[in-house]
Amino acid sequence: MRMIYHGSKGIVQTPVFGGGRKDNDYGAGFYCTEEIELAKEWAAIDEKGGFLNCYGIDETGMNRFALILSETQDSPELILKWLAVLLKNRNLRLGSPVEKRGKEYILAHFLPDLSDVDYMIGYRADDSYFSFARAFLSNTITLGQLSHAMFLGELGLQYVIKSGRMFERIHFLEAVPVDGQIYYTKRRTRDLTAREKYRKMLEQESEDGLYLNQIMRSR
Repeated sequence: MRMIYHGSKGIVQTPVFGGGRKDNDYGAGFYCTEEIELAKEWAAIDEKGGFLNCYGIDETGMNRFALILSETQDSPELILKWLAVLLKNRNLRLGSPVEKRGKEYILAHFLPDLSDVDYMIGYRADDSYFSFARAFLSNTITLGQLSHAMFLGELGLQYVIKSGRMFERIHFLEAVPVDGQIYYTKRRTRDLTAREKYRKMLEQESEDGLYLNQIMRSR
């Protein structure tokens, strides 16, 4: 039995299959994390706070899809798969033809088949990560820089329940109030830290690594 946590404004005793937003990072699903402190930040979308919903879940026999790697691991294809899933589901505003062509290429070559997946584990994306994605699509940063950027804000990993049969495995345990005065500040600090590190990274031109236009020409 694995412990997972969902931070929200209210108490969620019975997550509903098909009830999540389709434009979340990994599409429709129930978004949780194994990190208690991170879930508390998710609950604090403002200073009013919210609730840490705690669950146990049985993964026996379930199909898992992971989009995770260590900071020292070099896995370009995994990074591109993560980006493809993000581009498929999130409404990312792309202003230039270069960005639009880049999106089409990523989706055509790296989007994984998730039709039989019961649950996913992968990086969380917020507004700062959208800046990283757009910069890569416009050939402003390299694939190596994009990989590094995924760790800048330590935004954590999401545990996303996707299938109906996986929803049947969720067992609600308790809901704990979250102090918004504390965790809203932590949430904002995490995002601001990622943005500042990203700004500094852009000031350093990368001499190594591949830009998207080079990857496209090599195939």
